[in-house]
Amino acid sequence: MIQAAEQEIVLTTGIYDLIKDHVRRKKVTVEEEEVLKNQLKKAKQVTRKNLPLDVVTIDTKVTVKNKVTNQEEIYTLVAPDRAKRRNNTESILSTIGLALVGCKIGDVIHWNFNAEQKELEIVNVERLV
Repeated sequence: MIQAAEQEIVLTTGIYDLIKDHVRRKKVTVEEEEVLKNQLKKAKQVTRKNLPLDVVTIDTKVTVKNKVTNQEEIYTLVAPDRAKRRNNTESILSTIGLALVGCKIGDVIHWNFNAEQKELEIVNVERLV
């Protein structure tokens, strides 16, 4: 079962539209689609300049801690056309990108990654631009 952050997510209008289109085109699992549609309904939309600095968005480096293993991982989230494995970047529309986008430092996310349920806490968000 996927359960995104229980807190309200905050998205720029551009990211909101990008995710909505991604879901509409059926690029996610049925389970992800349901969660994302619910998140989009409750999402607060803001302009990029009004997006709080601690919120995960495009062009951010995010540090998360696995609540079970206490292991930290760092993800650099970028636009879909700029994501390259060799550069250690992930698309904002990848599984990890969709799980984290709009959440803020301190939020805990429950999400399926390759059929494995993970509980991740966002511990740091750093803007790249």
